[in-house]
Amino acid sequence: MEPRESAFWVSLKANRWLYTLSILATLTVGILIGSVVSYGVKGKEAQKSSDASPLTVPSPQQLSNTFSQIAKQLEPAVVNINTESTIKNPHKQRRGARPGPDEDDNGGGGGGGSPFDDFFDRFFGGQGGPGGGGGDIKERSLGSGVVVDAKGYIITNRHVIEKADRIRVRLQDEPPGVQHDAKVVGSDQETDLAVIKIESDKGLPTAKIGNSDSMQVGDWVLAIGSPFGLQATVTAGIVSAKGRNIVPGRQFQSFVQTDAAINPGNSGGPLVNMAGEVIGINTAILTETNAYAGVGFAMPSNTVVNVYNQIIGPEHKVTRGSIGVEFAAQPVPAIARVYGVQSGVTISNVVPGSPADSAGLKVGDTITSVDGKDVKNGDELVADIASRKPGSKAKLGFVRNGKKEETTVTIADRSKLFAARLGEDQQGNEEQQPKESKLGLTVRALTPDLADRLDVPAGKGVIVQDVKGGSFADDIGLNRGDVVLEINKQPVNSAEDFARIEGTLKSGQDVVFLVRPRGAGRQDGTIFIAGTLP
Repeated sequence: MEPRESAFWVSLKANRWLYTLSILATLTVGILIGSVVSYGVKGKEAQKSSDASPLTVPSPQQLSNTFSQIAKQLEPAVVNINTESTIKNPHKQRRGARPGPDEDDNGGGGGGGSPFDDFFDRFFGGQGGPGGGGGDIKERSLGSGVVVDAKGYIITNRHVIEKADRIRVRLQDEPPGVQHDAKVVGSDQETDLAVIKIESDKGLPTAKIGNSDSMQVGDWVLAIGSPFGLQATVTAGIVSAKGRNIVPGRQFQSFVQTDAAINPGNSGGPLVNMAGEVIGINTAILTETNAYAGVGFAMPSNTVVNVYNQIIGPEHKVTRGSIGVEFAAQPVPAIARVYGVQSGVTISNVVPGSPADSAGLKVGDTITSVDGKDVKNGDELVADIASRKPGSKAKLGFVRNGKKEETTVTIADRSKLFAARLGEDQQGNEEQQPKESKLGLTVRALTPDLADRLDVPAGKGVIVQDVKGGSFADDIGLNRGDVVLEINKQPVNSAEDFARIEGTLKSGQDVVFLVRPRGAGRQDGTIFIAGTLP
């Protein structure tokens, strides 16, 4: 039986000639009526003078072409970045491992995942990907960057190039298919910024950096980048807000908010003011659909400059000072009233063994000054201390039980003081990172705090920091986050133990790891993961 067409389309086909004739007739009548009306107006009103002002065409030098001028100026300095990385399939069944409590014999997962998954899905657009399968996942991602030095130095987001096996950059003024391999100069986890470099036979066009503090809410801005891989895309909007903190309690992440369209692939591209200056690096979006919803965030250029200048320095890393105290992210009047202070920062926690602890500071103390300079809030305190070099000293004024006191602290390296809290993949100087082993593993010692979080006996085991795709460790089923307790019955309680034991292993030898799997507690026990070394 042939499908039936709708009554509307059947009727339209049958009466097409009548429908066309009707349109022509209507047009003809309209023209005639218009002519009569026009003639009548002319005949009756021609003798009267008009008081209407003539219209004028404005000068071509107006706001309507300001956007295009800025786009032409900046686009050559904005690059497309594409990366390739190998992601371990979390549903891949370990060889020789027993199923976990939430898995079946085929390795099917029971859900869950990292508590940060929802944050990254919401703010950075989750990658999604297959939910199962036996092999590792080859992931390709797109991002943007902006050239700030003609020698090939490019600023982008850390999450654009993180864990990438290969990074390639495409310049706007080069033929399609021409790409440059890039190397990572350094990155900063706390601001999600990174610097990469490409080699070129010619000087590259660069973007001019502006002062983000000069921007006001309502100012026009342009976002330039490669959303969904569409290179040299320009969108316009305004500064919607300043000093926006999108991750509660996270320091150094105070963003410029904009409604200029930002989508996956825009990350790392510039946010530009009407003077053609970069006043931010587009970093995140707030969305329920992984696409533009009118709320985007850019890291302010003043922060970007500070991070960039440290990354291109001799150590290629960002160092921040810290004294090891915690406090309420936002001022709370009730705290000030209860503790009897008008301004300052009231301490809610002192990290054991930190400079603050050594200097005698306690919970409930209110820090009011640093080296004689008044401190009004937590942002001022963090900005001051973070800018100081580890090892330097500072005199703190504080109030305890209504009495003013002073103490001297020795500034510590924030990345070391809060290593466990900043994440297992905290990066520092590339040369100081553990070298990849011949087993395909990168491991590091467990700090007391991390051992406690992972429910591992103090002084026991090392944590797997990374597993190279296609390596021996990868083939037998070791995962990042697993805790290795023994290798071939020998205890592994430090990175040195691991390196020593690894050095004795030879091709063709059986290797048995005693492992506490990632996420397992003491009650879940340990498992063997084993294989024969190629």
